[in-house]
Amino acid sequence: MNIVLERAKRFCGYIVGIVFFISGVLKLLDPVGTSLIVKEYYGFLHVGFLDFSAKAVAVALSMLESVIGAALITGLWRKTVAVATLCVMGFFLLISTALLIFDPVMDCGCFGEAVHLTHLQTFVKNIILSALCCASFFPFSALGKPKKRKYVAFSMVVSGLVVFSVYSLTYIPLVNFTDYAASARLEASERHINQDLYSSDAYEAVFVYEKDGKQEEFTLENLPDSTWTFVSAETVVKERRRPGETNISLPVIDGEGEYHDELAVGEKVMVASVYAPEKLSGRKWALLAQYLKMSEANGFRPLLLVAASPESGRAMMETLESDGRADMDFLRKVLYYSDYKTLITLNRSNGGATYFADGFLIRKWAFKALPNDNRLRELGIEDPTEPLLSYGTVGNLSFQAFLLYAFAVMLLL
Repeated sequence: MNIVLERAKRFCGYIVGIVFFISGVLKLLDPVGTSLIVKEYYGFLHVGFLDFSAKAVAVALSMLESVIGAALITGLWRKTVAVATLCVMGFFLLISTALLIFDPVMDCGCFGEAVHLTHLQTFVKNIILSALCCASFFPFSALGKPKKRKYVAFSMVVSGLVVFSVYSLTYIPLVNFTDYAASARLEASERHINQDLYSSDAYEAVFVYEKDGKQEEFTLENLPDSTWTFVSAETVVKERRRPGETNISLPVIDGEGEYHDELAVGEKVMVASVYAPEKLSGRKWALLAQYLKMSEANGFRPLLLVAASPESGRAMMETLESDGRADMDFLRKVLYYSDYKTLITLNRSNGGATYFADGFLIRKWAFKALPNDNRLRELGIEDPTEPLLSYGTVGNLSFQAFLLYAFAVMLLL
């Protein structure tokens, strides 16, 4: 009977550990996206002055969650881990209760961008996990002892988590769970390539502009004059998309405030996106200009999208001109504007590049991994289907291989 009880307690611990581990890894997969979730929580708790710490807090909490999950699965330091798990679950339960009561317009972020839960679903999930914790940890005197080889397994998994975290912080996510994933199609391609993606009344683009502190919504056929400042854009879908189709809106605004989404639709388009221009040094702007010039030389239409208003963009260009390192004539030629939310979702890397072909998103690169001239030449010649398939396949397989490695080590070693 004692053996049955012990195994039942360990099974409950396994379940909690698996949920913790997967939740932490999915958030470590996309540290930039997780930091946005942390900022939403800061806003909900009215501590927005802590926004500067969002990324560090996001990575630290995700790593803590993953490590606790690995410790629960391997069964190490059972009393200490039990106390830590109960404290974390108590915090999660408190937050989910507040979300349920006040019902803010935000996502809990429990599993990053991979799974979206309502506030009620989050609360129920935390109740179930809390019950499993109680079943697994009480009484403390019956927690048992781990096998010595599990210390090796835990060390191997934590080492893998560190490498995985460094990669995610340096580059873009291996798997993209946002709408701006490979094979997504630009809304504008319906209008400018004239291919039937929706019925004629299936969607409507809505643009938010601001003037004198007042925001208003406009349609594509009724855009305001240049005295209004562009804020954001979204597409209201009136009918369900066809199965398997994901479509994205990519606002492109010129220096006069005019909308030009057709510029992102073409045979081959290379979009460099900068969602935080103030964080890009003069050297990086020069490298970005050089990369876009190489793209143009290899048959791509280069676009530089910056999260700024035309007024602040002109001031930024003047500052860069005084720096003297970037080709300002070229930058001004390819410079357009968009909103912060769109650009940080399009590419998690500040200054990263995204390749579109015939209105479809083919693949992305982080700023630190931009393709060289030879690779751009290959991309300019080959069929876009080849890099699209390899990009999605390699990322998915790499992430699945990491998860397989981690669980194989924790459960079998």
